[in-house]
Amino acid sequence: MILAGGSGTRMRSATPKLAHDLCGRPLLHWPIAAAREAGAAAIVVVVPPGDALAGVLPDDVQTAVQPEPRGTADALAAAADAISRDGVVIVLSGDVPLVAPALLAELERTHAAARATATMVSAVPADPRGYGRVVRDQGGALLRVVETKVPGDASAAELAIGEVNTGIYAFNGGALLDALEQVGSDNAQGERYLPEVLELLLRGGAAVATLAADDPATLAGVNDRAELASVRAEAQRRIHERHMLAGVTIVQPASTTIDVAVTIGEDTVIEPCSQLLGASAVGSGATVGPHTTLIDARLGDGVNAVRSHLVRCELRAGASVGPFAYLRPDALLREGAKVGTFVEVKNSDIGAGAKVPHLSYIGDADIGEQTNLGAGSITANYDGTAKHRTKIGARVHGGVDTAFVAPVTVGDDAWTAAGSVVTNDVPAGALAVARARQRNVERYSERRGK
Repeated sequence: MILAGGSGTRMRSATPKLAHDLCGRPLLHWPIAAAREAGAAAIVVVVPPGDALAGVLPDDVQTAVQPEPRGTADALAAAADAISRDGVVIVLSGDVPLVAPALLAELERTHAAARATATMVSAVPADPRGYGRVVRDQGGALLRVVETKVPGDASAAELAIGEVNTGIYAFNGGALLDALEQVGSDNAQGERYLPEVLELLLRGGAAVATLAADDPATLAGVNDRAELASVRAEAQRRIHERHMLAGVTIVQPASTTIDVAVTIGEDTVIEPCSQLLGASAVGSGATVGPHTTLIDARLGDGVNAVRSHLVRCELRAGASVGPFAYLRPDALLREGAKVGTFVEVKNSDIGAGAKVPHLSYIGDADIGEQTNLGAGSITANYDGTAKHRTKIGARVHGGVDTAFVAPVTVGDDAWTAAGSVVTNDVPAGALAVARARQRNVERYSERRGK
């Protein structure tokens, strides 16, 4: 059960709090992913009324609506129909994203080993302000959890306690359902608090266990953008560490952004000021950066991408791009192909070993292997109404400043003369000269002056 019914007003945003991005994944997806990885049989998200989170929720989760924000116990009660009396329910918060799957698995094991009716995860953070305090008796047994959100909830002695409730629990379903019916709202906020279930169970003689979380980030919640930035820094640190331990060199982690779903092979080097975003994938032995952005891009082994912007494109093994290149969606650089300085490519297939070295635009084109297009090559793919395709064969030598006006086909081993505007097909092995013959006007400067 993931509680996501809060309004998130402190984010001061038209975007729902739990839809805000955290390293390439909405906030709400982090606890969902943790639950899924820990082996949850079913995932239920408690949401507020309306469809604010409709576009955020994955298809494989169930939802329950909490009509009014009346506290965590009330939120869980709103999902009562989804709780099996014979099952074990693990409860998470949607705005606490860094909970680890390993902790959830350990919680399940601890709950079963203790034969507990409920098990609570606690922690001792450096700053416990805002968290419910865990009150124990002299023997260390749990007595209750005291909320501290507003003055009046806790005494001074209780506020001095360092151990806090993380908001992560395991419950036996039947006992939870019965206790939820008894939870009241006699507190400073007039809300129904879920920790009161623990106290009710204890008074009834049930066994309630606790599990200490060693990682303080387990309870790092997000209520505003400052907290989101803090959590993002920790999430990014973990992502970097995971890749570096797997054999990736990140030269300057402080200036490098890598989203959570990105995959990177061994011996790849990520140079400073680079961003690997979305579902980007990089093979082994590649170099990305410096100053390179990948967005859902796929790079094969040994690719070199320097100071370039790559979006939904593919570079196969040994290809190179940049500096200052822009690869747009559906650009494909086959093995060993090169796209150089100030080149833009979109929806085009650049053949193996082909080169588009500099100052060119290649759009809606197929370029054969080992072709070399000179500086200033342009595919004029749009006639004002429709896009058309240019087909350039293998081993073609394109002269500088050539425009290919689509639809047009250039055969294998053909040549184009510098400055040509190619509007007709070029046969294989031919030289296309498509420019006006040069004419020199003698004494032009003298005549112009007169």
